[in-house]
Amino acid sequence: MSQKPCVKCQSTTSVYSRPYSGETLCKKCFLFSIEDKTRKTISKYSMLQHDDRVAVAVSGGKDSLSLLYVLKNIFEMGHRGTPIAVTVDEGIKNYRDESLEIVNQFCADLRIENKIVSYKELFGRDMDQVILERPSDKMSSCSICGTFRRRAIDLAAESVGANVVATAHNLDDQLHTFMINMIAGDVQRIGWSHPQSVTNKLHTLRKIKPFCEIYEQEIVFYALMRGLPFQTEDCPYMNEGIRTQIRDFINVLERERPGIKYNLYNSILKISSNLKTFPNRVDSKRCSTCGRMSTSNICSVCKTISVLGRK
Repeated sequence: MSQKPCVKCQSTTSVYSRPYSGETLCKKCFLFSIEDKTRKTISKYSMLQHDDRVAVAVSGGKDSLSLLYVLKNIFEMGHRGTPIAVTVDEGIKNYRDESLEIVNQFCADLRIENKIVSYKELFGRDMDQVILERPSDKMSSCSICGTFRRRAIDLAAESVGANVVATAHNLDDQLHTFMINMIAGDVQRIGWSHPQSVTNKLHTLRKIKPFCEIYEQEIVFYALMRGLPFQTEDCPYMNEGIRTQIRDFINVLERERPGIKYNLYNSILKISSNLKTFPNRVDSKRCSTCGRMSTSNICSVCKTISVLGRK
């Protein structure tokens, strides 16, 4: 804990130091900085309209619970009602049960509706079963889970009448996804990562990321300072993908050269701003199997289910 005065109010001992900016902040000013940054990000990228019905994807981790808390306060200040929580139960034994309990209690305390959907009811199998069914040499657990989770969140949001889905992807998540797409040569998806949504006539849901310009470590500290409950246990399957290695690599660079994350993020914005205008960004079809929006004749969810069913 720093003993320097807060650079904002000068009236108390600081509790947080930002190496990339040189700021030291007291608890009150730090909390305000996160909430104010979120408001400014929403405004800068025109993420919300007054009549939007917003579903917040809540997993039980520090990011999503912090986002739900912040958005509820922003909505109350703006007299725009209350967001709805949507939670996905992947069916991971000894892991997801704890987070579901945390989310249910947190939503009850905030008096927020929480819609829960499961992989089992939507796709006929839970994540533990998927691990047993998958062709081990072709599909990582993170890839399958990400494909199913995105669809599950969409379906949950639609079931509660939402037209906007807010996810708690932070700045670090944006960097990791960019690096993964670069390594995979998936240029089209780099355009999709831009914070400003592109409307698609086949898809009524708009996706927003209000935390996309905030460091992950600052969201962790925000949750701790607010006394928010959150699950600390990591997913048992998380280390199968390359994301963990990329996270460690970028964190080392940031420690040695504070601010490098923001520099990389600003470069990503410039790249994705150009790529998001490509026709392919909004050139979507209907999946011939399920009828959902897809960039090909068969969507990724149906392809995954088909592959799993072959074993």
